[in-house]
Amino acid sequence: MNKQELTVIDYGMGNLLSVKRALEHCGASVIVSSDPAQILSVPRLVLPGVGAFGDAMAELARRELSLVIKEAASRGTLIMGICLGMQMLLDESEEFGQTAGLGLIPGKVVPISTLSSDGNRQKVPHIGWNDLVLPAAKSNWDGTLLQGISPGDAFYFVHSFMASPLHQEHRLADCVYGGVKVSAVVAKDNIIGCQFHPEKSGEVGLKILRRFLTL
Repeated sequence: MNKQELTVIDYGMGNLLSVKRALEHCGASVIVSSDPAQILSVPRLVLPGVGAFGDAMAELARRELSLVIKEAASRGTLIMGICLGMQMLLDESEEFGQTAGLGLIPGKVVPISTLSSDGNRQKVPHIGWNDLVLPAAKSNWDGTLLQGISPGDAFYFVHSFMASPLHQEHRLADCVYGGVKVSAVVAKDNIIGCQFHPEKSGEVGLKILRRFLTL
């Protein structure tokens, strides 16, 4: 099997074409699919997503993909969630009420505050380019998805909710919005999530996708 073969999971919510094209540009052999057999047959999966958490989880359930993704995770398949796909990796979300997630990384998804750390109102959603910073629990990104990325490198974000991992060691990178640290990349074993869109983040985003193909 080609080590760079992967499947982008199609559950009806996500910018599948741009993700597929970016991965192919990086040398991956990409199949977009909702077929369980296909999802379980590759060494890497990408779970994209845009829209509401509850709607996305309902679509996964309707297509009977939640258990398939969990099975792939238990087999050691490398899984990357992007944007909403990253949030779905956690236990639950507070978006429009309480909704269970995939439970692959302990924690929950919470709203970005409409107030900055100094009490001023700020725009939500968080849209635009923002720099990655090292979380308190990390001294460097060696050996991780972010190897070759430097603190201060900027990526493109679009989100109103943010991941809040239960364990700080699962925060691989943060960004700062309104004076508050926001999880930008989370990781636990073979499960990785990027809150930003690497496929929309220019060359530095492609660098992350290339790194994903070599993990």
